[in-house]
Amino acid sequence: MSYAVKEMFLTLQGEGARAGRRAVFLRFAGCNLWSGREADRADAVCRFCDTDFVGTDGPGGGKFADADAVAAAAAALWGETTGHRYIVLTGGEPMLQIDAILVEKLHDQGFEIAIETNGTLPVDPGIDWVCVSPKAGSEVVQRRGNELKLVWPQPAPPLPGHTPDDMEHWDFAHFLLQPLDAEGQNEAHATACIEFVMERPLWRLSLQNHKLVGLK
Repeated sequence: MSYAVKEMFLTLQGEGARAGRRAVFLRFAGCNLWSGREADRADAVCRFCDTDFVGTDGPGGGKFADADAVAAAAAALWGETTGHRYIVLTGGEPMLQIDAILVEKLHDQGFEIAIETNGTLPVDPGIDWVCVSPKAGSEVVQRRGNELKLVWPQPAPPLPGHTPDDMEHWDFAHFLLQPLDAEGQNEAHATACIEFVMERPLWRLSLQNHKLVGLK
């Protein structure tokens, strides 16, 4: 199959349990919780997304004919540095496009593969590191992985069975709470997250470090 990629670039992992790690970021176009158009935001399931995932016009983006082409482009971005190749598949919602062939080809290029997903679609079992970021109002089917990263506070009520209390019973190694990025409210959201974590020691605070240091 072909793949629509919004952008692909070399950077440092900015969020979550693996923040600070050198990584190729591969952002797929498209999402199942929002069209990406501002005109549709008010009626979307996810209304607070801060990412442009529409089209294939970003740096390193494009329409790739097959999995070999995607994997080769990722390897070229990583460069000649040996070992510890790491790629983060994100979106939008990456599981709309990821398949077993792409996972195989990225492994063939020596990459450890991570995914950042909203969890509404099952994750390919060949992916090495699974980060699920639930969005209020959506049904999360991927309830196990390496880290659960909950943006907080969320502007919509959760579905039954999707409260933080419920999530604490899901099968994840790391439970992370990340302040919702919203102009004029960031300080209040950070305070809310700190208070939450102080009351619930299972959780840890996650920050968007790439924004703090000026990385993409």
